[in-house]
Amino acid sequence: MISTFNDPLPHRRAYVRRQLRFILWALAFIAISLAIGVAGYMGFAHLGFTDAFLNASMILGGMGPVDPLPNKAAKWFAACYALYCGVALLTIVAAMLAPTIHRLLHKLHLDQQRRMQHHSAPHKPVP
Repeated sequence: MISTFNDPLPHRRAYVRRQLRFILWALAFIAISLAIGVAGYMGFAHLGFTDAFLNASMILGGMGPVDPLPNKAAKWFAACYALYCGVALLTIVAAMLAPTIHRLLHKLHLDQQRRMQHHSAPHKPVP
């Protein structure tokens, strides 16, 4: 369940569970992305598993390929996979940061509400 900014701040345990769930989804997305890359490098560039894994990992991490590509099909795959990985990397980082940013914004909103309530409370005149 996602809380709204007007709800009380969820307990830290709920935040940690949510953070772990998002990290697990990010890890699954990484595994699927690596599997696509390994399969592509093995199929199009005719690399063995280890070299295909190395190339897919390097591109997914933003570093670039290691082995030269032997044909146009392999180059087209590498180009498309690199574009996909650029978006995937940003998505993975965003997914991992989302619970923390949500909690921070929620806390700041509650703090702001408390300050506004404190300032808008009627003041008693001093005799």
